Amino acid sequence: MAAGEPDPLENPADPAAVKRHRNLFRAVRRRRNPPLRRTDITVTDEAAVKRAVKAASLGNAMEWFDFGIYSYLAVTLGHVFFPSGNDTVQLLSSFATFAVSFLVRPLGGMVFGPMGDRVGRKKVLALTMILMAVGTFAIGLIPSYAAIGFWAPALLILFRLIQGFSTGGEYGGASTFIAEYAPDRRRGFFGSFLELGTLAGYVGAAGLVTALTTVLGDSQMESWGWRVPFLVAGPIGLVGLYLRLRLDETPAFRKLEDDSVHRASEAASSVETARKGDLAAVFREQWPALVLCVCLVGGYNINDYMLLSYMPTYLSDEMGYSEAHGLLLLIATMVVLMLVVNQVGRLSDRLGRKPLLMAGMLGFLVLSVPAFLLVGQGSLVAVSCGMLMLGLSLVCMLGTMSAALPALFPTQVRYGALSVGYNLSTSVFGGTTPLVVTALISATGSDLMPAFYGMAAALVGTVAVVCMKETARKPLAGSPPSVATRQEAADLVESKAPAPRF
Repeated sequence: MAAGEPDPLENPADPAAVKRHRNLFRAVRRRRNPPLRRTDITVTDEAAVKRAVKAASLGNAMEWFDFGIYSYLAVTLGHVFFPSGNDTVQLLSSFATFAVSFLVRPLGGMVFGPMGDRVGRKKVLALTMILMAVGTFAIGLIPSYAAIGFWAPALLILFRLIQGFSTGGEYGGASTFIAEYAPDRRRGFFGSFLELGTLAGYVGAAGLVTALTTVLGDSQMESWGWRVPFLVAGPIGLVGLYLRLRLDETPAFRKLEDDSVHRASEAASSVETARKGDLAAVFREQWPALVLCVCLVGGYNINDYMLLSYMPTYLSDEMGYSEAHGLLLLIATMVVLMLVVNQVGRLSDRLGRKPLLMAGMLGFLVLSVPAFLLVGQGSLVAVSCGMLMLGLSLVCMLGTMSAALPALFPTQVRYGALSVGYNLSTSVFGGTTPLVVTALISATGSDLMPAFYGMAAALVGTVAVVCMKETARKPLAGSPPSVATRQEAADLVESKAPAPRF
C-alpha cells in the first residue's frame, strides 16, 4: 500500500478499494503457496527404485558384514592382541577397541555427510565402501601381539578407526539414498530393505565365524583362523563398490540441482533456509531435529547393539555357552527378524512411523527384564524365547527407523544432518554398549544390568517418539511429492486444486 493511501479496511464503504485489497492479498497468498502442478511431482521408475534399493541394501550388508566380524571375534581377538592373565581385562580391552572406532564416526559423518549434500549421494557411498573394505582387509594382515608386541594392538586400533570413519558416512547416506528414491506412500517398505541388508551382513559374519570356530577349534582360530573373515572383506568390498557405481543419483538430489525447482521448493516450504552441505547451518537451524534424532537413535542403537553385537559374548561369558552355540542362537533370531522386517516397513506405511516406533520402545521398556531372566535360565528354549522377545521389539524399530530418520531433515542438508545426528548418538551410546554393560556386570555382579541399561535407553526413546511428527505418506521436506504412477500424480494435482468459485 502506498504511503498516505487510505486503508480500505478503515473505509469499507469504498467497494473498489476493498476489492483491490482482496486481490492483492490473494496474489501474495498464491506466490507464497503456489498451486501444485504436474511438473512439481516426481513420478518414480519402479525398476530404478528397485535397482537403487538393491544396491544400497547389498552395499550396506557388506559394510555391516565387515563391521560385525569384530563383534563376533571379540573374545578371540582379546587373546590375540591383548594377552593378560585376566579374561575380563582381555574382554574389556577388546571391547574398548570395538568402541574406539565409534569415536571417529561423528567425524566421518561431518566429512562425508556435507560432501554427500554437495557432490551427490552416489559418489560418497562408493568412497565409504572402499574405506571400509580396506580397513577390514588390513586387520586380517596384522601380526599378533606375540610377533610384534605393542604395534599389534596399535595397528588394530588404527584400522578400526578407518572402519569407523567410513561407517560415519554409510547409514546416513544409504538411508537418504533409499528415502529419496522411494515414492512417498511406500518409503517405509523400501527403507526396511536397508535394515534387511544390515541383518544379512550380521548373519553372514556370524555364520562365517561360527563355521570357522566349529571346524578349526579355539587353538587354530587364535593362531590363524580369525584372519579369514577379515580377508574375505576385500573381494566383497569390490562387489559392493561395483553395485554402487552403477547407480544413478537420486531424483530428489537431481531436482535440487535445478535452480528453478530449488526456488519453487523454497517458496513452498519455509524450512529450507540452508545451503547444500552447510554444516554450520545444520547446527544453527536444525538443532531441534538433531536433538530428536540423537534421542531416537540412542534408544534404538543401545538395544540394537545389545542384541546383535553383545549377546553372543553375554551367552559365552555369563551363561557358559560356547561361542559357536551363542552365535547359532543369535543367527536363528536374526533370521526370524529378516523374515518380518519388510512387513513391518509395509505396516509403517499404513499405520504411521510413530505407532511402530512406540511399540518397539515400549517393548524394550517392559520386556527387557523378563527376557534376560529367561536367558538366565540357561536352557535352549528359555534363551531362545528371551532373545526372540527382544528381537521382536527391535524389529519394530528396524523396519521403521530408516524411513523415519531421513524425513526429519530438508533435502539440502539431509545427508549431513542425518550423518551427524546418527553417528553422534551411535558413538556416545551404541558403540560403547558392550563396554559399558561388561563393566557394569563386573562392578555389580548382576546379570540383569544389560536389561536395566536397555530400559533406560528405551525410556529416552519413548519420549522422543512422542515429540516427533508423523511423516508417513508425506513428501520429504525440501522435495516435491513423489508418487509411483502418472495416474497417482494426476489424482494428487486434482486433490490439491482450489475449489471452483461461483
